[in-house]
Amino acid sequence: MADDQFSLRQRSRTPFPHRDPGAEVQYLLRAEEQVLHSISARVPLAEILSKICGALNSEMGNMVSLVSLSNGDANFLATVVQGAAVFGLHKFCSATVVGLNNKLLGSIEMYCCAYRRPLLGEVRMIERAACLAAIAINRHNETGQGPGGSDSCIPLISREPPSESIV
Repeated sequence: MADDQFSLRQRSRTPFPHRDPGAEVQYLLRAEEQVLHSISARVPLAEILSKICGALNSEMGNMVSLVSLSNGDANFLATVVQGAAVFGLHKFCSATVVGLNNKLLGSIEMYCCAYRRPLLGEVRMIERAACLAAIAINRHNETGQGPGGSDSCIPLISREPPSESIV
């Protein structure tokens, strides 16, 4: 038992590499630019929301994100939560997606392998992702394709592994 208690001492004493905060901002700006271009080009909502989830997953690493619309199937979200527990995933964050006049449009749910809370920089990224999702959903609804359309429930799970490429 004593060996387990002091296992951290056996780790390498080299410090963790620190990320360059400027690089994250640059990455987000490029990802946001791609998402905004997709919105203006009227790319299908499911694809846009998938890009948003992929950008979050890629930036934070070891994440599984999904976006569900407020008029979607509540049973689906319950199934996702149960599935996450089966695979040992922990709820990382839940963020509401609100549109004009504070209308609830949906939510972003994030799960990760280890139980932890988002750091301040991650909270900012999630808020920006929720803002982008709101723009995409509002645009989708304005074009007459939502909320009663064929994709009124667009739960998206992006399972992309972290990578250096821009989503």
